[in-house]
Amino acid sequence: MCLAVPGKVISIAGEEPTFRTGKVDFGGIVKEINLAYVPDAAVGDYVIVHVGFALSKVDEAEAQKVFAYLKRMEELGELEATGP
Repeated sequence: MCLAVPGKVISIAGEEPTFRTGKVDFGGIVKEINLAYVPDAAVGDYVIVHVGFALSKVDEAEAQKVFAYLKRMEELGELEATGP
């Protein structure tokens, strides 16, 4: 099963769209993520991430719903051990 997880963009590096990356916070776990597929993502936005790539933006309310659901499933501990 594949899992895409929402995270909040906390910083962005790079001007070239193909090589643009950002630090994304997944409920306290921060990872460096490729932002090439979401060129309009900005600091403070929430993005859906799969295997190190942000695939799309999502609103904060939806991201919070997913985090609440994952917490109930005890999946956040697994994310910390394996990464997004």
